[in-house]
Amino acid sequence: MITRTRLAAGACALLAALAAGMAFPAGASAGEPTGEDAPKVDLVLDVSGSMRTRDIDGGTRMAAAKQAFNEVLDATPEEVQLGIRTLGADYPGDDRKTGCKDTAQLYPVGPLDRTEAKTAVATLAPTGWTPIGPALLKAADDLDGGAGSKRIVLISDGEDTCAPLDPCEVAREIAAKGIGLTIDTLGLVPNTKMRQQLSCIAEATGGTYTSVEHTDELTDKVNQLVDRAADPVVTPVATEGADACAKAPTLKSGLYTDREEFGQQRWYRVDVEPGQELRASVSVGADRAVNPSYGVLLRAVTVHGREIVRGEAAGNGRTDVLSTGLRYPKAESDEDDAAAEAVCLQVTNSFSAASGVKTTPGLPLELTVDVVDGPGDSDDVAAFGLGRGWWLLGLLVLVGFVAGLLWGWLSRWRFAIWRTN
Repeated sequence: MITRTRLAAGACALLAALAAGMAFPAGASAGEPTGEDAPKVDLVLDVSGSMRTRDIDGGTRMAAAKQAFNEVLDATPEEVQLGIRTLGADYPGDDRKTGCKDTAQLYPVGPLDRTEAKTAVATLAPTGWTPIGPALLKAADDLDGGAGSKRIVLISDGEDTCAPLDPCEVAREIAAKGIGLTIDTLGLVPNTKMRQQLSCIAEATGGTYTSVEHTDELTDKVNQLVDRAADPVVTPVATEGADACAKAPTLKSGLYTDREEFGQQRWYRVDVEPGQELRASVSVGADRAVNPSYGVLLRAVTVHGREIVRGEAAGNGRTDVLSTGLRYPKAESDEDDAAAEAVCLQVTNSFSAASGVKTTPGLPLELTVDVVDGPGDSDDVAAFGLGRGWWLLGLLVLVGFVAGLLWGWLSRWRFAIWRTN
């Protein structure tokens, strides 16, 4: 939903209050599209001095950004509330402390007045520093409130110049708040250092990074991201697993997000009625540098500690998102009032932080829980392994057998003719 693969994604909203368990309002389940609030997008544009460089289709990077913004503003769906924030647009001096505060809301997030927004964009001129970290913090505030999807689209042509406020750490802090905000990044004519930083920012929140070297590429990508904000989304619920099954929150069907420290165990509980099937999956992402060789384990156990089923996956450093899942069908009961079984889900990871890397906040974890009616005996694909594929396998075996007989008979016949001649 990270460094070389996607992370997974979702949008925003806290639909439940978490205490000893999870409580959901009537008529809404965890992880369902709510459709109650308009989606919000904040376009964050780098207007630092380097945007004067003329290397995009014969023009400056700033000119390419302005052209792309104008076309995006024309194509923005009516239901999207869009705003524009700048960084490095106002302070031309050499004082680093002042330059690192240079971020401002050019157009507030809200219903879009295309003419007004285009006029504001036309006034921009490349000026100062590149305070990406402070701009992301302010952009998160721009999008505060509401349960609709929230997305920041950051466009920059260079890495942050305001360390030690590391923008990658800022993105992790935003993700750890559980507000469902996604940050997508676009790098204009990127170098290796900038690519690494923008990738890290995006991956910390389940967003995407894209390298851009032409104006039409920039326009198409920003349009795609704005349109994506308007699509119906599954809203993940922020939850907090316990360190033991007895203390675990009780979850219903839905999509949940959590944070898990390196090597930590997280416990959750799910009630499964007789005749139902529990389907669960978990993804743990390494949003920072980790040592190679790691694994994720998902176990379903009884409240007494007996393992029912498990799913596990291992990685060797080639991917930074590791996923696994399990299924547990509970048999029907002859008793009409048979009680539900409390199943404990245990999530364990064996990631370890690389030298000098911070271990907090914990690694992003996404848990999907689905409790459905159990499959019938005749169509339970899990019971047959290949499911209906057995028919195809049997047919292939039969065809192969008949073909072998025919080929053998034909070979003997040809050999007999050869000997006769």
